[in-house]
Amino acid sequence: MKKQILLSSIICLISSITYSQSYIGHAIDNFSGIQGITYNPSSIVGSNSKADINLFSASIFGGSDYFAINVSDIIKSEGGFDFESDTEKFPSNANSFFFNADILGPSFMFNLSPKSSIGIISRLRANFNINNINGTLYESVSNNFDLNEDFDFDSKNLSGTIHAWGEIGFAYGRILVNKPKHVLKGGVTLKYLQGGGAIFMNTLGMQGQYDASAQTLTTQGELNYGTSRDFEDGDIDFSELSAGFGLDFGFTYQWHPNRENDTIPSYKDAYKLKIGVSVTDIGSVNYEDAITTTYDLNATVDASNFEDDTEAFLEDNYSGTETKNPSRIQLPTALHLLVDYRFAKKWFISAQANLSMIKDNAELSNAIINTVIIAPRLETKWFSFYAPLSLRQFGDVSLGSGLRFGPLTLGSGSVITNLLSDSSKTTDVYIGLKIPLYRK
Repeated sequence: MKKQILLSSIICLISSITYSQSYIGHAIDNFSGIQGITYNPSSIVGSNSKADINLFSASIFGGSDYFAINVSDIIKSEGGFDFESDTEKFPSNANSFFFNADILGPSFMFNLSPKSSIGIISRLRANFNINNINGTLYESVSNNFDLNEDFDFDSKNLSGTIHAWGEIGFAYGRILVNKPKHVLKGGVTLKYLQGGGAIFMNTLGMQGQYDASAQTLTTQGELNYGTSRDFEDGDIDFSELSAGFGLDFGFTYQWHPNRENDTIPSYKDAYKLKIGVSVTDIGSVNYEDAITTTYDLNATVDASNFEDDTEAFLEDNYSGTETKNPSRIQLPTALHLLVDYRFAKKWFISAQANLSMIKDNAELSNAIINTVIIAPRLETKWFSFYAPLSLRQFGDVSLGSGLRFGPLTLGSGSVITNLLSDSSKTTDVYIGLKIPLYRK
């Protein structure tokens, strides 16, 4: 299989599936266990679980400000849905595409003492970002330049990264302050990373004009396109993984207005207010033998022979200089803020902010999309129900729902919007199966 440049990868990914960000609504549940640790490591200690064993969990998230779909239309089409003709499009000079998949493998956590807990977490992850691509250019590439109209494009700071990696994390949490009415917890997860491979591209400026009558493409600028050695032949080679290290850390404050003394475990006395802050995915994976090709785009070429292989098109029409240099792929570092208020015994309402800490248009990196979430929930030992309302980057508003029923968790932060709206730009779904051991 030949290597594919990032534009071709967009077509393959988005034309087949566009799902969403990790465990929305569920991660802040006081019975979320392992999934909660991935959001804030301090949730591992003083929780309502004496142990938690994850068998399998998966969360996928994605979308774009270029297109919008109605999931109910796809369901009703019975396989006849045409992505190119049946979606509403919003082309601009700086469209973005994003996708992430987060699979939790066998993992566990348990309490060492009333004040400390540990856990081992295994994950397989894949992230995809492309920023500042001209929407009309993307549409032209996806249609093999089979267009009847001329167009110009000017993409500044175009960048994109696809990265797949695995993690083994060691989590530790401790109660730092234990006063009758005030509890402060801290936690950290140290992660050993195994990079499966990466594809990346960037350009400071790429301009061009397409002449429909002559089917010619005139371009100006310079484009850098690179792959890790593991992606060089188109597939991930898990026999040659690249190593790296990562870090998550977080703190949680809880207010217990009715707790009489500090000998009563905090999990036995319901908090009224919880405030959390965490930073996740600090770190990177270094690919020693990455290959980068710099293409000189100053040329006029025949676009009629383009056939889905963008890299072959570049190699056949533009001169390129290939170099072999180490490339360090940055993880999608993010800041998470949480305020969780209990307004009745089993009823909560939370406000969250998930904010990217990666510089806009940064090269060799992935990033989450900025999101603010308001989520009421009903929470009991064996059952929880969530109804998150999210305001997501690019002006997308998503309403979803989810539930935890003993060992099974299922939900989506956007399912209701995806079914009812024809202008939804993001979508997500998650599922999990575990063995929970709750405290008495």
